[in-house]
Amino acid sequence: QVQLVESGGGKVLAGGSLRLSCAASGLRSNDYTINWFRQAPGKEREFVAECSWISAGIRYQEDVQGRFTISRDRTKSAVYLQMNNLKPEDTATYYCNFEFMGRNWWGQGTQVDVFS
Repeated sequence: QVQLVESGGGKVLAGGSLRLSCAASGLRSNDYTINWFRQAPGKEREFVAECSWISAGIRYQEDVQGRFTISRDRTKSAVYLQMNNLKPEDTATYYCNFEFMGRNWWGQGTQVDVFS
């Protein structure tokens, strides 16, 4: 059973940076698709960024392109989301997601609050 634990959220002023981490355990495959999603109060959960556990493909939501960077370290079974130039509209709970052959695993989320 894959288990994911996010960390690194917090409160930051607009223009600041945060680095979110997702610690993964129970991995039994190399071919996971890894995503970061976020959900703001009163809104649906939305896609933020995606990468592959084994290949180089990466994509981002248009609103975060150029500000956020997704990466992973297989030796540490960890995934990261570096968030720079944060904006108040980035305020949300951020979730790590692993997907493999239609199965999805989620972390509990980490809260990011950006103040202007």
